[in-house]
Amino acid sequence: MTSESEYATLPQRIAVAAVAIPAIVWVTLQGGYYFFAFVTAASTLALLEFYGLAAAKGASPQRMTGLVFGFLVNLAFIYERVQIEVYEFMLEAGLRLGMFSLHQFILFVLLVFLLVVALVELFRSAGSPIMNAGTTVAGVLLVPLFFGTLIGIRELFPYGFPAHKFFDVGLPGDVELARIQTWGGWTVVTVFASIWMCDTAAYFGGLSFGKHKLFTRVSPKKTWEGAAFGFLAAVGTFLLGKTLALDYLSLTHAAVLGAFVGVFGQIGDLVESRFKRDAGVKDASSILPGHGGVYDRFDSLVFLSPILYLYIDFVVLS
Repeated sequence: MTSESEYATLPQRIAVAAVAIPAIVWVTLQGGYYFFAFVTAASTLALLEFYGLAAAKGASPQRMTGLVFGFLVNLAFIYERVQIEVYEFMLEAGLRLGMFSLHQFILFVLLVFLLVVALVELFRSAGSPIMNAGTTVAGVLLVPLFFGTLIGIRELFPYGFPAHKFFDVGLPGDVELARIQTWGGWTVVTVFASIWMCDTAAYFGGLSFGKHKLFTRVSPKKTWEGAAFGFLAAVGTFLLGKTLALDYLSLTHAAVLGAFVGVFGQIGDLVESRFKRDAGVKDASSILPGHGGVYDRFDSLVFLSPILYLYIDFVVLS
């Protein structure tokens, strides 16, 4: 049953959603640096919340180190856009500049990050170096790296998009580029929508028909029936998105992406619930009235994004 506290926070939840959802849709459709700024801000707040959970278990993560390198990891997923703009600027100035590739950049950032974490722990005297280094690294890998792949999905349109596969042209013109950009925005919006519909259907499906507990040790209220409703809603939302706006997707690809949301999105929620239960807290923070923390709101997306990124990049667009 729904608790009285959940009913009490319902107006707050609705008010926050009424403001946040249109803003998220707008910034997603804009893409580029707007979307990068949104994801990076959310990633930074979620990483701080993760470090708060670690601190509740007695660890002392290197917060500033994690935040700095978390930003650089996020930056890696918009690096191709930055690289092209910097290269064009330098070319106009008559200068030549050697630059990393995207994969070289992210590898460089992660290797330096690991070295810095180990070196800092050499001189710290706060708690266990193993716990501190482990939680610092785990936070960056689980939040900025995973969350950053959502930027990667958005940047596949048009950067990295194989126009020749979808248009009968050599180099795409303005019309084709505009259409690709539209596909990118609505792809990510559909991901958001499918997660929201999955959560909503799972909640009400479990409330109405739930009898068999899904994972009592981690989340006592979730049921298999609710999870099934959530899965169907996620697949249905992606199929609707394909019909309305994403004609570059086949029905099979749309169904697979929806299935990923329905399965791994719900697993992501359970993973964060396990972290919170271990830390002995209900929410990662109280920054969003009625919703808890940023990590609470985007836990499904954080876990799901790299799976969608890999599938879209290496299967749909390959």
